[in-house]
Amino acid sequence: MKPTLVILAAGMASRYGSMKQTDGFGPNGETIIEYSIYDAIKAGFGKVIFVIKEEFAENFKGIFEPKLQGKIETDYVFQTFDLKPFNIDIEIERAKPWGTAHAVLAARDAVKEPFCVINADDFYGRESYQKMADFLNNEVNDEEFSMIGFQIDKTLSEHGSVSRGVCEVDSDGNLTEIHERTKVYFKTDDTGKNNIVFEENGREFPLNSDTRVSMNFWGFTTKVFDLTAKLFKEFALANIENPKAEFFIPLVAESLIKNKQASFKVIPTQNQWFGVTYVEDKPIVQESIDKLVASGEYPANLWA
Repeated sequence: MKPTLVILAAGMASRYGSMKQTDGFGPNGETIIEYSIYDAIKAGFGKVIFVIKEEFAENFKGIFEPKLQGKIETDYVFQTFDLKPFNIDIEIERAKPWGTAHAVLAARDAVKEPFCVINADDFYGRESYQKMADFLNNEVNDEEFSMIGFQIDKTLSEHGSVSRGVCEVDSDGNLTEIHERTKVYFKTDDTGKNNIVFEENGREFPLNSDTRVSMNFWGFTTKVFDLTAKLFKEFALANIENPKAEFFIPLVAESLIKNKQASFKVIPTQNQWFGVTYVEDKPIVQESIDKLVASGEYPANLWA
């Protein structure tokens, strides 16, 4: 049974100013999602599930179905504000969806096999998909999940600070903690060398260049749905008066690790990550893809 790729694409893209999930970045207007799916097909994934807002559906199908037909099975599921599926009978007013772990739950009726979860607007690189496919085909079980661990110096911007989930990894290569560092950046020292630091409470702390970070690339069995649904109900009821609270995948991971319900293997990759948060990121991403096309990593026309 081939693994499934779940793409989280229901975000509002408020800082980008438009629908970056369907914006073109490749030589022929290819979206970042298309490169993710192309790499997943090469790695042996058999199905892709888009987690979107229902009003995106026709737009998504119009863009992706003509290109993917006959190449990989597709499905579309909707992230909504309806809490009844979680046995919550009250309405909680919110402007934004509940976050990435809640988005994963939107796919629980559509996924029947081991699967991985990625962001729609992140470019992860082919090695990441191959390593995740190997894990999902050979190692994953209901108590052993995984995440792709990117090297922090391959995820930073030359244009300012970023937030990163900095991972603590034990001697067996398993995740023990994720620390959300909201201000990570390169800092040039007196010798001209670029060092990596994070800022907290007005102080700077160094990070090694090979520190592993989570870029939201996770591997699971369907067991995670039941575990996550229970945690989400607790989270939602605890945040009735907090309309901006978000239920993130790392919160689930930390709970499962702490309660010894599952371990998470941190799979290292040397791939260069890049993504789009602001509209100013677009030319940088386009240039990065152009270089990969020029080197032969991808064809100039992805689906020709």
